Amino acid sequence: MKKLLIALLILSLGSNELLAQGVFGKWENRNEQGVVNSIISVYEKDGKVYGKVDRIMREKDRDRLCTACEGDLKNKPVEGMEIMQGLVKDGEEYSDGTIVDPKTGKEYRCKIWIDEEEPDVLNIRGYIALFYQTRTWQRAE
Repeated sequence: MKKLLIALLILSLGSNELLAQGVFGKWENRNEQGVVNSIISVYEKDGKVYGKVDRIMREKDRDRLCTACEGDLKNKPVEGMEIMQGLVKDGEEYSDGTIVDPKTGKEYRCKIWIDEEEPDVLNIRGYIALFYQTRTWQRAE
């Protein structure tokens, strides 16, 4: 009985650790076929949440520039680019920020959250007016 209680305690600590990490850490951005395109690092800076392209997986794409981006991101390397900016905590979500799609250069209002049922999945929702699309990233190991 004592061993069972210890095992349950260890298991619960492991899942609580993932929940405590929350949105922060490294995430795998996958294409429609499930292949990892890039690793995104989500972090806190000045009390807000940001995300940058930590690594592009295809070596031939690592030098790609964001030619479609506007402003400060125009013609900047995608690898290392801060694509998610200025999200603030709102309950269990982070919202009121933006995310840029480096392929199209389009910027969207954004919110992110983790479902308690799946602590290793980050939901990212981009908005234009009343329309939105939600993507998921898997926690990188």
